[in-house]
Amino acid sequence: MKRRSKSLAAPVVSSVSPSQGPASGGTTVTVTGTGFTGATTVRFGSKVATFTVNSNTQITAVAPAGTGTVTVTVTTSLGTSTQQVTYTYVTASVPSLTGLSPAQGPVSGGTAVTLTGANLSGATAVRFDSTPATSFTVDSATQITAVTPAHAAGTTAVTVTTPGGTSNPLSFTFAASPSVTGLTPLQGPVTGGTTVTVTGTGFTGATAVGFDGIPAASFTVDSATQITAVTPAHAAGAAAVTVTTPGGTSNSGDPEARFFYVALPALTALTPPSGPTTGGTTVTLNGNDLLGASAVRFGGTAASSFTVDSATQITAVTPAHAAGTAAVTVTTPGGTSNSLAYAYVGTPVLTSLTPAQGPAQSATIVTLTGSNLGTATGVLFDSVPSPFTVFSPSQLTATAPVGSAGAVTVKVTTPAGSSNSLTYTRVAAPSI
Repeated sequence: MKRRSKSLAAPVVSSVSPSQGPASGGTTVTVTGTGFTGATTVRFGSKVATFTVNSNTQITAVAPAGTGTVTVTVTTSLGTSTQQVTYTYVTASVPSLTGLSPAQGPVSGGTAVTLTGANLSGATAVRFDSTPATSFTVDSATQITAVTPAHAAGTTAVTVTTPGGTSNPLSFTFAASPSVTGLTPLQGPVTGGTTVTVTGTGFTGATAVGFDGIPAASFTVDSATQITAVTPAHAAGAAAVTVTTPGGTSNSGDPEARFFYVALPALTALTPPSGPTTGGTTVTLNGNDLLGASAVRFGGTAASSFTVDSATQITAVTPAHAAGTAAVTVTTPGGTSNSLAYAYVGTPVLTSLTPAQGPAQSATIVTLTGSNLGTATGVLFDSVPSPFTVFSPSQLTATAPVGSAGAVTVKVTTPAGSSNSLTYTRVAAPSI
């Protein structure tokens, strides 16, 4: 007689998982063994289960209702398994969920979620929709700690399965990682305080905005695509701007997410340091960090025009201004500089000469009286320069040069221009 080969033997059941479930049935059980191809029946005790043959070594069956401990068998055309692999019907309360915390996390998974409820002992599964938790721990009959799996963005139903059945669902939201696509403005002072509009995606529920890891002074989530943040103080240079939400932290390497901190401008010199009240004087301002200048002011009045020559020099044209000292400042994205003094001077005026005449053949000291004489740069007798000494804005002395007898005009020049003319008369010596 020909022997039947091993491949034609009756099926063998080696294990079932889970090995217990509620008396009401409905538990999905994985049956492991051999010889399952062509299975015609799966029984839990005497009761027939619905099933699917996954392979020659695995069947997925749905436990029918039952009581006590029963043997799970598989039948094929070659016979019925005889191994005593059991499944126990447990009389247990259906689990229920009342809360979970946190209720959202990144699509990459890895969030530890605390589930609270009742009848959670003996839990065999925690699922997010149909995806099993990466891991879970039953802390007590009222609490489970589960780690979220990776999942597409959106809201999922979280359930717990125990021998008593499957719980009611609670919602957990998988959030996509935020992305920063633009900043306005792109630069500001190292002192911070600049209000920046951050645009991008996935900003809902943002918990932090960072500038190179330094928290923003404050921020407001305007929408899922916009945040308004106030910059913190930071050293000069580029800072990576990031947004953190329950979905994670945006990419700090994105070149579109750079805010540039600009050093405060500084002024060191003005040339010339004074000019007429009518304005129009070209002044060279020297200093540091002057690039990007948006304003040059003389006593609060904007320069008529200016040109940024380099990071250390600006050429500006003075505006009209009342006589006196004006504070000159430069404003850049880094802020407003220290101030330097620029003197606005009125046009000089002469009212008298004392004496108004003198000998032609010798130099005479003449006192010139008037107004706006304090910044005198020259005294002319006709076109001949004269040595002079300034005593006050209203008085100076000059030496009348030797010359031919007769009348000459006397003028004073200052950075504000030339004065009116007065007459000085050279008198010839008497002859015998």
